[in-house]
Amino acid sequence: MATDSTQVSSGDPELGPQKNKQRTKVSDKIKFLNFTKSKSAHERLSAELEQNRLAEAQKLLVAAEERLFGSNELARAEEEVDKMQADYETFILNLKMIIYESFIEDNQEKLKSAVTAILQEEAQDKRWETLAMEKRPVWRPIRCREIHDTQLKTVVEERMKNANEEENGADKLSSPLKREVCRLGKQIQKDLLVVVRRLRECYPPDFNICIIYAQLYHQAFSTRLQELTRSSVDVEDCCYILSWITFHYPSDVLTHQELKEHIDQSSLGPLLPEGTLKILHEQYFSYKEEEVRKWLSNAFGKEMKKWSDGIEPQLVDGFYVSSLAVDIIPLIDSSMKEIKAILGSESKNEYILCQLDSCLKEYMRNLEELIKVKQGGAANTLCAILVSIQQFGVYVQEAESLFPEKTRRILLCTLENIKTICQQYFLSRIHTELKPLYRKLWTDAWCHRHDEVLDGLVKGLENHIHNLETLESVCQEELLGKLHLAVMVEYVRQMMKRKQKLKGKKRQEEAADFMCQDNRMICSTFSEAGSNEKWLSEILPRLSEILKLQDPGSLELERVSLARIYPDLRYIFVTDPLSSALTHQTTSPMILFTPSSTIFDYHLYLFTIPRHHTHSTIDNHHCFQFLSVLFFATFYVCLYYLPFVIKVIYLMLPFVLLVSP
Repeated sequence: MATDSTQVSSGDPELGPQKNKQRTKVSDKIKFLNFTKSKSAHERLSAELEQNRLAEAQKLLVAAEERLFGSNELARAEEEVDKMQADYETFILNLKMIIYESFIEDNQEKLKSAVTAILQEEAQDKRWETLAMEKRPVWRPIRCREIHDTQLKTVVEERMKNANEEENGADKLSSPLKREVCRLGKQIQKDLLVVVRRLRECYPPDFNICIIYAQLYHQAFSTRLQELTRSSVDVEDCCYILSWITFHYPSDVLTHQELKEHIDQSSLGPLLPEGTLKILHEQYFSYKEEEVRKWLSNAFGKEMKKWSDGIEPQLVDGFYVSSLAVDIIPLIDSSMKEIKAILGSESKNEYILCQLDSCLKEYMRNLEELIKVKQGGAANTLCAILVSIQQFGVYVQEAESLFPEKTRRILLCTLENIKTICQQYFLSRIHTELKPLYRKLWTDAWCHRHDEVLDGLVKGLENHIHNLETLESVCQEELLGKLHLAVMVEYVRQMMKRKQKLKGKKRQEEAADFMCQDNRMICSTFSEAGSNEKWLSEILPRLSEILKLQDPGSLELERVSLARIYPDLRYIFVTDPLSSALTHQTTSPMILFTPSSTIFDYHLYLFTIPRHHTHSTIDNHHCFQFLSVLFFATFYVCLYYLPFVIKVIYLMLPFVLLVSP
């Protein structure tokens, strides 16, 4: 029944219009539902934008954009396009506002959402780039990343402009420029720490947000510094700017423990252009050079005034010391390190060292005048001066990286000259007082009352060594070494005068024994006092062995063997003014060696005729002695070079045979 009725109904011609009417109502209903849905999406978009959830808002915008522009229909309602564009403009405004408020502490969730929206918009821009311009929405490409970076620059500039001086501790500085530079530098560090601690978490790693912020702050700082240095600045402000550029900004700000892992300094570039920096460098160095000159002049002037006023040097731990080196070395060291760091080169350090050398030379001239005026009353002052010179020398030797080699050698030479003047003062007075004791050596008194003469000399040495105990240990050791050498030179000089005629083997052996005894006593006295010139203890025993020989041939061979013991060394004749005493030796072929003689020097000096001798004073014995020495010397040289000559002949023989007819 139901089926029949249905069939009847469907076949009724009066039901057709009713069916069409129902279809029209359904279509209208669908349109109403679409309108309702569209209205709901717009309300959702407004809600998301109002709550700054930009990632969700961006998705709604993209969905609406796809519905509006996704079809191939070119005819679109202008009202809908304008409304969509207005929605995007609202979205961009919200995006800018969130970025502007990045440093607000409770803004992190909004910023994360905004960054997500930026990345999504960048992807949408790339999608639309594949289509022709007429098929794209008029607002594409939006370039949200560029908007973000531009807004960040605005944020940085405003934060740098509005930085609080009191909060950053810059309000206590002396000049407006110093306060401005300090304020900017402190603000950079403060904001970059916020970026690393909080804002970095809102961005993906490939965004490199820390580097972006560092570059923006760096550029803002650079721009402001260029504005400040555009007009001339005074010396103090110049030094302060350079100290920030060189030390505080790269070392304190950018290499902060939390920042250095996230910021690459090499990508930032210089804060000031090369031309501006050069002007500041020249101004700074002129000021620094004059400042060091004044410091040195004052330090040396105060020291020399103490001399003229008769003020005794300070006694510390039993040694006389001067504060000159202690005052000047830190000054010179810090100045040169600062100049090197600020100028980025060691070349200017030479000018500072030349000033030090000039002051030292003036100091040396005044020292010579002091010695002339005070004569024997300058011992304590010279003890203190030697300590300062030793400290200067150690510093110049150790601080090689700060010293150009040429200037370093000049300084060491000047210091050595001052030290020699001081040491010569002590040595000359010691030798003047010991001269009567020296004259007794190798005389009849020395032979008959040997112990008495030697004890007198040793006691005299001990007394003078005791007087050197107020000299600092290193300086005392060096002076004792020179005194030890000088005493040995004087001993040999007295021996060379031949006041004592050693006739017979017995007398010569007795003299040789006395020499050994003298050597033990003198060298043990100096060794106990602190002399390290141990090689001097070997000279007199070796000479005593030569003294015992009777045969001229054996004598010469002994001399040759003595020379071979010291193969690459020189003579004592080159040591200080005391060595000149040895040039007055007699024609006795006895020669004094030090650990510096060569066999060729040995042969040269072996034939030395004293200057005070003339040909008329040279007897047959001297001629025979000279000829015997010449013979053995020639024989030795030939023997020494014979293997070499044979080898050369052997190598050249094949060539000679080839060219021979």
